[in-house]
Order: sequence, then structure tokens, then C-alpha cells
Amino acid sequence: MSYLYYDRGLPWRPYFRSRGDRPEDRVQCSKSNYPQSEKLATVTNQIYPSAQPPSIEPTFYYFAYGSCMCPVDLQRTLGENTRNYVVGTAILKNYRLAFNRRSHHRNCGVLDVVRDSQSRVEGVLYRLPWRLSDRLDEREEVPTCGYRRETIEVESGDRRYTQVRTYTVVDKLSRELAPNDWYFQVVLRGAVTCGLSEQYCWQLFEHMYRLQQDRQAV
Repeated sequence: MSYLYYDRGLPWRPYFRSRGDRPEDRVQCSKSNYPQSEKLATVTNQIYPSAQPPSIEPTFYYFAYGSCMCPVDLQRTLGENTRNYVVGTAILKNYRLAFNRRSHHRNCGVLDVVRDSQSRVEGVLYRLPWRLSDRLDEREEVPTCGYRRETIEVESGDRRYTQVRTYTVVDKLSRELAPNDWYFQVVLRGAVTCGLSEQYCWQLFEHMYRLQQDRQAV
């Protein structure tokens, strides 16, 4: 069984630890040293139920691809436990990830999705109570034109979901901006914990790692 850990000195660099909790069992992940025989993460207990009970209040579907993939971080904004609202992992086709926005709150680049017929984005599908809609808009800075709502279709399991909400950047940067260490960790933790594919998690790690390395080289 493998788990994702972070080195305190280099918080953007994860460790994979297996077979125990000993330092010698640690395998540092870097661009040139990927574990070949270990899985990115093994999630033994799903953080979401296999079937959700029918809701008696209005709801909407929300596709998260960035920091909101982490239910703990989303809970911080919405003010209640969001784990029970997770439908599962989902795929958004014909889009790709890009760090197209500078967050003045976080002082770093943050994620966006842009149309790309050759790509796809993995994320987490939530079914949220409608009463949380305004809070989610505020988190995504919709009132101040940070992001805007976009209606999309996603696939989760063997089902296609239509009329799903996600958010895209309004004023996109001309070139990507690196995330800071905190954002790096939150995004990767959400991807791994929620069970996105191993290949996608590696792609996400490499994407953020490359941007940070490019920033340091300037």
C-alpha cells in the first residue's frame, strides 16, 4: 500500500511511502526519479458513498478540477462537510488544464480549463445543494469577474452527466504562471485522495513541477 507524503523542506515534492513508516521505505519523486513498481496511491476507503440517497432539496452538479477536488478545502469555503456530496471521479473531454490566471489572494498561478479537442481533464463530480451555489460563486470570484460559470458534459462511471457547472477564467494570461507550494499540494492531494487515474496524477504533478522549475530558472 502506498501513501502520498510531502517533504517539509520541499513542500511541492511528494514522497511515496510503502510497506511501513520507516524513512528507508521512502521513495522521493522527482522529474528524474519516479517509482517504477509502486502505484501513485492506493485509496482503500472511498471518501464518497457508492450510492447517494435521493435529495429532497434542489441540487446542481459541479465539476471540480483544481483545489476544489479536495473536499476538505471545499468545506472550508462552503461551511459544511462536502464528502457526502461527491458523486465520484469524472472526465471532461475536449478540454485541457492551464494555469491561466494569477490569484492575488494566493499570489500564484491557478488552474483553468480551456477547449482542446485533443485533451481531456479528470476531476471530481459533486452534487451540491442549491443553497451553496452563491458561496461557490464567491469562492470562484464570479462577482468580481475572476471566473465565470460554464455548462459542460462529463462522464462518471458508465453515465454521462449534462448541465454540469464548472468555472473558467475570464481574463486569461498569455502564458502560464506557476502555482505556489500550497496550491500545488492541495491540487495534488485532491487528485490522489479522490482516486483520479495514476497516469493523470503524474501528468498533473509534472505540469506543476515544470512550471515551478521554469520560474526558478528565470
